[in-house]
Amino acid sequence: MKVVYLGKRKIKVIAAAAMALALVALAVFLWQAPSTAVSAAQNKQIPVYCVSTEEKKVSITFDASWGNEQTEGILELLDQYNVKATFFLVGYWVDAYPEQVKMITDRGHEIGNHSSTHPHMAGLSRDQILTEIGNTNDKITALTGQKVDLFRPPYGEWDENLVKVCRDAGYQVIQWNIDSLDWKGTTADEMVSRVQKKLEPGSIILFHNNSEHILEGLKAVLEELTSQGYQGVKVSDLIYDDPYTIDHEGRQFPASTGAAATATPQT
Repeated sequence: MKVVYLGKRKIKVIAAAAMALALVALAVFLWQAPSTAVSAAQNKQIPVYCVSTEEKKVSITFDASWGNEQTEGILELLDQYNVKATFFLVGYWVDAYPEQVKMITDRGHEIGNHSSTHPHMAGLSRDQILTEIGNTNDKITALTGQKVDLFRPPYGEWDENLVKVCRDAGYQVIQWNIDSLDWKGTTADEMVSRVQKKLEPGSIILFHNNSEHILEGLKAVLEELTSQGYQGVKVSDLIYDDPYTIDHEGRQFPASTGAAATATPQT
């Protein structure tokens, strides 16, 4: 074996060169890493939680999975305040209250899909997801003659597979950015307070059709919206059609504006 002896000066030069190369490699890594992270984030499939708009429009939505005692009262209040809403219905609710399903559409409101059996859908297979949605969609269409293209996952639970399967099947996945927490028995004053804290143009507000204080709470919220000059519209009249972008919070932007440079293109 041949042994090579280097002088101290040569050793110092080599060490400096090695250090310089290491610094260059580190700089390249740090420059590329954020880009990779952003790229991964931009490919993520995200539901719509709210919409970016300057118009004072919001969507009031109701999940219906149990009971019907309050539904007609809700429809009367919506008529009174000239508000159109979106009702997300579970399949077994449709089976139990077909006349109210037709009443909702007859009053000019919109129906969305809330699954067939109200399961935890994150982690389900493609076939399981399509069965849950398809069965309810068929029931709603048979009763109303209307096509359903909005879906809200039970419990607000979702994963990227669920969103992708729904979008591939022609459904937009809709969440909310304001939760009234009416299902917890919150009072009318508490509901209004929760809405006031987060209300902005493009908000989507969550209620349930048969919660304990829904009638007094909804009336108070509608009064608040009216006093602030907001218009209540159906979800389909609030959200943007393809193409659009969406940021990490689920805020939807029209793609043509380029308003969200870091938002995810969704097609």
